[in-house]
Amino acid sequence: MIDAVFFDVGGTILDESREFHTWADWLGVPRHTLSAVLGAVIARGLDYQETFRTFRPDFDIVAERERRAAAGEHESFGEEDLYPDARSCLAALKDQGLLVGLAGNQPADAETILRGLDLPVDVIGTSEGWGAAKPSPAFFEHVVRAGGGDPSTILYVGDRPDNDVRPALAVGMKTCLIRRGPWGHILDLPAVAEQSLFRVDALDELPGLVAKHNAAHG
Repeated sequence: MIDAVFFDVGGTILDESREFHTWADWLGVPRHTLSAVLGAVIARGLDYQETFRTFRPDFDIVAERERRAAAGEHESFGEEDLYPDARSCLAALKDQGLLVGLAGNQPADAETILRGLDLPVDVIGTSEGWGAAKPSPAFFEHVVRAGGGDPSTILYVGDRPDNDVRPALAVGMKTCLIRRGPWGHILDLPAVAEQSLFRVDALDELPGLVAKHNAAHG
């Protein structure tokens, strides 16, 4: 049985297109150029920050966020950045009586922003708030604790086979891989993806799949 469903944030419920556009503008490079470099970085399996280091070799995400904030440009997101199917999917899973959570590699202030969106979730966790980032096992151990303690009853949903599916499986969770966003379309690890319980192209598909699974295993 699946008793809890946790979602990655960026690329899963949150469309990061606008965020990358603002980074391109901040670095002073054409948006399509940054997108092209990001695609190449993802295809090579590198840290996404290597995209920015192509244009600024000493780039450090924490220091650069501080510079942007000091310049009055605060990195943020809002309702308009949610994928259109995100809120309805979360609500449908809650209606099934499941514990629903968000857990992603995000700065601590993202937790405040997510809470402000009043999403139908029970738990919100961030890598900075937890002091552990994906794909570290420590991050997913936080998810397991937040989800009730039994990893076999928790489904983790994400767009990345490397950062989401593989480490979630390693701690005993079930997984769902969603194919969208740059990582979902570019990073192809078939041996990892095939181990997912579900593979979807949109979150609209997920509530029905979970209900069917639980009906078969109840």
